[in-house]
Amino acid sequence: MHDSSSAQQDFATPVDAPLVVDDPARMRWDDVCGVLVAGFGAAGACAALEAAAAGAKVRIVERFEGGGASAKSGGVVYAGGGTRYQTEAGYDDTPEAMFAYLQQEIGDAVSAATLARFCEGSVDMLRWLERFGVRFAASVPPRKTSYPQNRYYLYYSGNEAVGDAVREHTPAPRGHRVVGDGMSGRVLYDTLRRAVEAQPFIDTLCHASIRRLVTDRGGRVIGAQVWQVAPGRAQRAHRRLARWAERLHNGMPAWADRLRAALHRIEMRESRLITIKADAVVLSTGGFIFNRPMLAQHAPRYLPNWRLGTTGCDGSGIRLGLSAGGVATRLERVSAWRFINPPYAWAQGCVVDRHGERFCNEEVYGAALGHAMCETREGRAWLILDARLIKQALNECVRGRLWAFQSVPALLLMLAGRKRGNSLAELATRIGCDPAVLARTVVRYNTAALNGSDSEFGKSAAMLQPLTYGPYYAIDISANSRVFPCPSITLGGLRVEETSNAVLSADGEPVEGLFAAGRAACGLASNHYVSGLSLADCIWSGRQAGRAAAGGVLANAAHSLTETD
Repeated sequence: MHDSSSAQQDFATPVDAPLVVDDPARMRWDDVCGVLVAGFGAAGACAALEAAAAGAKVRIVERFEGGGASAKSGGVVYAGGGTRYQTEAGYDDTPEAMFAYLQQEIGDAVSAATLARFCEGSVDMLRWLERFGVRFAASVPPRKTSYPQNRYYLYYSGNEAVGDAVREHTPAPRGHRVVGDGMSGRVLYDTLRRAVEAQPFIDTLCHASIRRLVTDRGGRVIGAQVWQVAPGRAQRAHRRLARWAERLHNGMPAWADRLRAALHRIEMRESRLITIKADAVVLSTGGFIFNRPMLAQHAPRYLPNWRLGTTGCDGSGIRLGLSAGGVATRLERVSAWRFINPPYAWAQGCVVDRHGERFCNEEVYGAALGHAMCETREGRAWLILDARLIKQALNECVRGRLWAFQSVPALLLMLAGRKRGNSLAELATRIGCDPAVLARTVVRYNTAALNGSDSEFGKSAAMLQPLTYGPYYAIDISANSRVFPCPSITLGGLRVEETSNAVLSADGEPVEGLFAAGRAACGLASNHYVSGLSLADCIWSGRQAGRAAAGGVLANAAHSLTETD
């Protein structure tokens, strides 16, 4: 399952400098629309729905068949401030409490005013989704988990309730998982897709990608050049290869990359050019975790990590925005997910770096642990357990009704991939760290557990268990683990104006006619990741971009009518 063998392969959509047109009226266009949306994931779908609702004719261009990373996600939408599901579950939440927590995670990725608007509009965001048929529920799992079982749909998806510290606001769960079996991102996307398909003013062009924007002499984006795989045999082969690449990626990434190379050759050799005139273009093609050269340039320490997303997460939207004069920011920000709960007993152990030093609260949300491991510990870490915790964890994996993606790697690591020592000194030798350092770390940890207070990292008393029952075990949870991959997504993107999602130039002025949403833009999730925040940002920013793009279309139409009169 290791994913670094193809680290430098590039299957990204080519992006050329914009085509500058002297006289748009004399340009030969193959199609005309009001708003052209690049990418048909959650952000693109929401942008298209809002643009169409505002009265614009919308054309979606999608490299494959739609869905993107949103459809492969867990379908968790981060929302709060008093949603009806929080109320039904017995939690009192307010926009102020939601803001106070998220401000710690988001930092300065967006302004305080934008974050406040998001928190205040959170309840309405869920209502908007419900109008299209998206369903949520108020059932809460009994323990913190990386992803709840099917019967649970509201949970703590971040660090809201971690530790025993006194808080100004009472913690509340804000991870609203879409009702559906398994990873319900597909349910969310399919519901949005049906809503898009029901709109008479939205058309979708699949197996097509924008490789070049079209601008006028003033730099305003007025359209795009699209390459579509030729219908018929070539498009069927493209569809088949793309589907199999996604199916094989989890277990056989090298084979999946061979299929990606083949579909990339089809795109290069058997595509036809379509030039589309548009009053506004929305870039919503996702991040760039599958663009290995781009990742090597901006965030090389994450090359060994497992790529989370789809083939279309190639940074094409970001690169198109840059080609038109936009600027990107926070491209070095990547979220690495190292979840060690469940099994619950794992989170009661002690995580150390390659030297044997503890460096993080083990009960934190997996993206927080992954960030600490990859940013401060070179992606290397061990989970130290004793015989009692190993026994409890094995029992959880066998009888705890966990998801296979939670239990299978844990079982493999505990049964075949663990290091064992009858003493801590022997264990230290087995994992290559200084025995004195590991012994000192475990003594401090045990003291904290016995006292019920972790002054060093703030772990809650309930999660502190002394490691006193030998033999002792070390489980390799490093980013490059072959058995226990560390999934990663990119977080940075194009700088945008925060009320319209218009792409900004280096001087802070909007690039006329160009908008960006989702992971193609810098937004709510561009500092630290919390489960559901990226999907919520796709919905939030997609809606903003769609409304603003349509507003520009209608303003242009009114201006044209005035000139005609």
